[in-house]
Amino acid sequence: MCTFSPDQWFKSSYSSNPAGCVEVAMTPELVGVRDTKDRDGGTLVFTKQKWASFIASVKE
Repeated sequence: MCTFSPDQWFKSSYSSNPAGCVEVAMTPELVGVRDTKDRDGGTLVFTKQKWASFIASVKE
């Protein structure tokens, strides 16, 4: 199980609704994603490689 520290979490600067978006945290190997409406509800965890692939696909 991976635990991210509170200071690792950030939201996009494009987010206009602070309560209706996701936050991302990064370590050297992993990326965590969570819902700002339910921060204790669970975290999706991806490898850096999988996250980079996801971001590249979204940009296309």
